[in-house]
Amino acid sequence: MAITQSARMAVVTSPLGGDVLVLRRMEGRDELSRPFAYELALISEDHALPLDALLGKPMGLTLQLADGSDRYFHGIAARCSQAAGSGQFASYRVSLKPWLWLLSRTSDCRIFQNKTVPDIVKQVFRDLGFSDFEDALTRSYREWEYCVQYRETSLDFVSRLLEQEGIYYYFRHEQARHVLVLCDAYGAHRAAPGYASVPYFPLEDQMRERDHIYDWHLNHEVQSGSLELNDYDFQRPSARLEVRSIVARPHSNAGHPLFDYPGEYVQSKDGEQYARNRIEAIHTQYERVQLRSNARGIGAGHLFSMTGYPRADQNREYLAVSADYQIVQEAFENTTSDEPLQFDSRLECIDASQVFRPLPLTVQPIVQGPQTAMVVGPKGEEIWTDSFGRVKVHFYWDRHDQSNENSSCWIRVSQNWAGKNWGSIQIPRIGQEVIVSFLEGDPDRPIITGRVYNAEQTVPYDLPANATQSGIKSRSSKGGTPAQFNEIRMEDKKGEEQLYIHAERNQDIVVELDETHAIGRDRSKSIGRDETVDVGANRTKKIARNERYSIGHNKTVNIGRFKVESIGMAKMTNVGLGYNRNIGMAMFSAVGMNRTDFVGKTWAVSAGDKIEFKVGSSQLTLTPDAIYLSAKDIHFKAQEYLHADAPSDILLNSGTAQPAPEHSGKAEPGSQVGALATVAGVLRGLGSQAAPSAQGNDKRPGAEAQGSLSLRSHAPAAADTPAAVTTALGSAVDRIAAQSPALQEDLRSLQEQGWDIEYGPAGEGTYVSQEGDVSRIVIDGDMRGSPATVTQLLAHEVGHATHPYEENLSSKAAYVSGALQDEGAAVLNNIKVQREIIANGGPDISINGSAANHAAYNAAYDQLVSSGDTGAARKAVGQAWGSETSSVKVDGQFVTYNDYYGSWYDDNADD
Repeated sequence: MAITQSARMAVVTSPLGGDVLVLRRMEGRDELSRPFAYELALISEDHALPLDALLGKPMGLTLQLADGSDRYFHGIAARCSQAAGSGQFASYRVSLKPWLWLLSRTSDCRIFQNKTVPDIVKQVFRDLGFSDFEDALTRSYREWEYCVQYRETSLDFVSRLLEQEGIYYYFRHEQARHVLVLCDAYGAHRAAPGYASVPYFPLEDQMRERDHIYDWHLNHEVQSGSLELNDYDFQRPSARLEVRSIVARPHSNAGHPLFDYPGEYVQSKDGEQYARNRIEAIHTQYERVQLRSNARGIGAGHLFSMTGYPRADQNREYLAVSADYQIVQEAFENTTSDEPLQFDSRLECIDASQVFRPLPLTVQPIVQGPQTAMVVGPKGEEIWTDSFGRVKVHFYWDRHDQSNENSSCWIRVSQNWAGKNWGSIQIPRIGQEVIVSFLEGDPDRPIITGRVYNAEQTVPYDLPANATQSGIKSRSSKGGTPAQFNEIRMEDKKGEEQLYIHAERNQDIVVELDETHAIGRDRSKSIGRDETVDVGANRTKKIARNERYSIGHNKTVNIGRFKVESIGMAKMTNVGLGYNRNIGMAMFSAVGMNRTDFVGKTWAVSAGDKIEFKVGSSQLTLTPDAIYLSAKDIHFKAQEYLHADAPSDILLNSGTAQPAPEHSGKAEPGSQVGALATVAGVLRGLGSQAAPSAQGNDKRPGAEAQGSLSLRSHAPAAADTPAAVTTALGSAVDRIAAQSPALQEDLRSLQEQGWDIEYGPAGEGTYVSQEGDVSRIVIDGDMRGSPATVTQLLAHEVGHATHPYEENLSSKAAYVSGALQDEGAAVLNNIKVQREIIANGGPDISINGSAANHAAYNAAYDQLVSSGDTGAARKAVGQAWGSETSSVKVDGQFVTYNDYYGSWYDDNADD
């Protein structure tokens, strides 16, 4: 007769059909925070069942309870086997495990960031395709900044996290599934229907009419009385993070403490919860009750109350923390036999008022040594760090991340030296390979301890050819090229030793006290632009042999008080153009032997009070009103004519000598003190002297000192010299401009036409402006205080103002060419004024534009003087002027005059 389960109290449900497999025996175990395991011994009439048709698929066992309701055992067929059968039946065994057990069949290396443990656990479940779980948690849990599953099964990973947080689980079995329930408190548990109260009957008691408890054992065990944890937070290094949790028990030796470090927390409140979790887990072992029962409805996670036990204090509510089952069903054929199903369970329980916490039994993986990883960050960045110099990395074992700023937590970087606002620092850059170690071997606590090169991030020097070189070489960021870097390099090759320092831009050295340089041989120093030396007190230079200066343009020396020069032999000064000395008070020259002055053209001497020349008793004195000549003998000799002109009378007296004012007629020996005390005014080689009227005395050898000779003539009065033009640019500029007749004539003409000459805003350039009825020459206000430069700019702009120029807008090339020829006229005028001022003893006002073009400008002017071809000269100068930099900005930048005039044409020609 075919077997059937229709009248069985324990019915197997499988993918093979209702009566294919029949239960003979089941042994199994449920436990809080552990996967269950049910071993089913089955029989079948089919001796060749395909085991893979069962393996990995859900199966169930329905157990009929005493009240006629059902209890379910559900799981996944984790293992299937077949043994030799007896008679007509084949024998099979199936091991049922929860879907959670399947997590032991997968492992990973994976990073979770900024999630709580419940969130991490749920994500692991969902990512593996499991959804039969419920969240019955009541507490809040801290967010983990960084949590790593490292070379461990997903079951171990989930288990150790739950154990650390004090979270446990049990399974609720239904007919077609089993559900994992996450819990952390009493409220997550319920009594099995019909089993809220279970009576106790002794084993020998014959009156047992219902499911009951028939054996009972109570165990107490000494446990530690307190647990203390500690940890360290580098962001609060002085913070005290010790926490302690105590559970008091009334027996002896109940207070022994436990201590552990690190506690894996940085906030004391989290540490307090961890300490409480662990001491509560330990004390779930303090009191355990072992029961034996035939109560078919009770399993791990159920609440129930025991009644009828002789010791009254044990008749209380319990939480079943584990259950071992044995079910035997011997009858194989379909029969109406009354033989009962045999069910027996061993329950381990705790008082329901005792909080259950899982013991931390799952071993945390340990990283056995350092690893390497690649520094990462956001796209487009080269350096990605925080205020602590931490970086983020991509671990080569992490197959889930995208190698960006979210790849890891911020990881601290070991530096050579780390003090309080002092030390050394080198931030690893994106793409570099670093060495990562792990504190206590904990994958959750990485720290970067080194950096290494690889085939993409190569060494800075060619090896092994330059094996004797060592140093530090950086790269400019962002967007730096191999040619942009700072570097300190040491070459240790014998005979070629070198210390090389390269600054890509600026180098700043600060020495708080003294600095000493000792150079064995030569020193070369090259400065591309300017050098400034500021010495707070004294400066001493000692040169054993020669010193030579070569200055391409100007040299200015300002000395606050004295300058003393001592030259052992000779001194020579060669000045190519002009030489000017300004002395505020007195000047004294003492020549031990001879002095010779040679002036190629004009020598002008000007004094505010008087000029005296003395040789022995002879003296020549010049005052603002007269010239006095006194000597023992005075001789006038002319090769042809001797002229004396006066607007009124010429008087020649004999017999009476008229001495110069404040002079006795005797020469006084000169002295340095006397000369410095009496000389005032300024001696300058500038200007010309008007001839005042003069009186003189003539005394010749043998002449009588009596009588008089009066010669009178009426010479025409000298023509009036026009006064110097006055501008708004300052008296110093006007004095220099007065030494160019051509510039004076042009300025008078422009002023008569109503032109204004003035300073403009600083930095806004120099230009000619003709807007409506107002015509102006505007000089850049930055030039105030530089009269020679202002005169140069004035001469240039006067050239613009006086050059008849009309814009040619027929084409861009025609417009630019005409504008540059207008600039040529201005430069030629500048050169003419410059040469006139120098010829009249004035300073060199130089030529506008770059020094590189001055030779071309002067050559064009000389050709103009020679040929008289003004147009050719303007064109030649204009072509060179096109490369000069405009004094007026275009779009906020200075550009060449070619671009300046081209830009104006582009913006205005169509208008």
